[in-house]
Amino acid sequence: MLRQHDAKTTPLEPGFSYRRALQNLDFEALETDVRSLLTNSQTWWPADWGNYGALMIRLAWHSAGSYRVSDGRGGASSGNIRFAPLNSWPDNANLDKARRLLWPIKKKYGDRLSWADLIVFAGTVAYASMGLETYGFAFGREDIWHPEYDVYWGSETEWLESTRGSGQNLEAGLAATQMGLIYVNPEGVDGQPDPLRTAEQIRVTFARMGMNDEETVALTAGGHTVGKAHGNGDASKLGPPPEGAGPKEQGLGWRNQQGQGHGPDTVTSGLEGAWTSNPTRWDDGYFKMLMEHEWECRRSPSGAWQWEPIDIQDEDCPVDSFDGSTRRTPIMTDADMAMVADPIY
Repeated sequence: MLRQHDAKTTPLEPGFSYRRALQNLDFEALETDVRSLLTNSQTWWPADWGNYGALMIRLAWHSAGSYRVSDGRGGASSGNIRFAPLNSWPDNANLDKARRLLWPIKKKYGDRLSWADLIVFAGTVAYASMGLETYGFAFGREDIWHPEYDVYWGSETEWLESTRGSGQNLEAGLAATQMGLIYVNPEGVDGQPDPLRTAEQIRVTFARMGMNDEETVALTAGGHTVGKAHGNGDASKLGPPPEGAGPKEQGLGWRNQQGQGHGPDTVTSGLEGAWTSNPTRWDDGYFKMLMEHEWECRRSPSGAWQWEPIDIQDEDCPVDSFDGSTRRTPIMTDADMAMVADPIY
C-alpha cells in the first residue's frame, strides 16, 4: 500500500504534466491511426468480419464499467483495466488482446497519450467508423502505473461466487452482481435464465453506476448493436487469465488450445452469436431483432444459456464472422430479454 503510485517508481519524467503533453498530440493523426487499426486484421488474433470495432468498444465499456457511485472508484479515468485484478476478471476475458492491438499506437505517441485516453478513444472511433454520429471526445485521463490496492472489489475468494446477494439485497457499495463481472451474468441470475429476475439485478446494478432506466436501455442496445459473443468451444479448457499465466505468456491470458484457438474458435463469454443482422453497422437492427421475433432458451456450443429466435428468415441472420457464405442464428442474452420482459424497460 505504501508504494502505491509512489513517485520513485513512476515511468514518467520528473515534473511530467499530462495536460501539457496533450498539447503536442496530433489528434487527427491519432484518429487516422485508430481507424486504420480497426480494419487491419492480424493473424495472431483475427478480427470478426475483418473489423476490430466491437472489440475496442467492449474494451472501452469494460474499462468504464467497473465504476460505482458509492465511492467513485473504478471506471475508465485511470487505465486501471491494465492491472490486477481487473485485467484478469472473467468478464474481461480476451481484452488483453485488444490492448496488445493498441500497443503500436501507444508506443508511437508515447507520453502524449495515456492508456486511459487511448482505450476510450478507440471505442469512440470504433462507433464513429460504424456510422454513429458522436458528440466528440475529451482527453485528459491520467494513467496509474500500479494496481489499485485500496479498492474494495468484494469479499469473495473465488471468481463468480454468488455470495454478495442480488437485487435490492446486493452488498452495499458494490455494483456488479458477482466478483469478476462488469454488470450482470449474461446467462441469468446465478447462471439461470429468468429475464424478470435479471431485470431486477440490472436496475440495481446500473443505478449504482449512476444510470437511470432510459440510459440503461440505451447502453444495452448500443452495445449489442455491433459485434458478437464468443463461445465456440469448451470454456473450461481455457488457460489461466493474465495474472495467473506463466511467464511464457508475457501478459496474455486465457490461452485456448481448441481448434485454431482464435477467430472462429474463440471462447470468451461462452455465449455464441451476434445480436443483429449487420454486426458492423450502427443502426436500429437490435430493436428490430429483439422485438420482432419470439425467443426460446437454448445452449451455446460451450454449454452456456442463450436465447435464440424460434423462427427467423435466413436473410435476417448475420453472416458468419469468418465465412461470408454461411449465415448464423442470432442470439440474445438474458439481459437483452429483460429489456422486453420488464414493463418499464
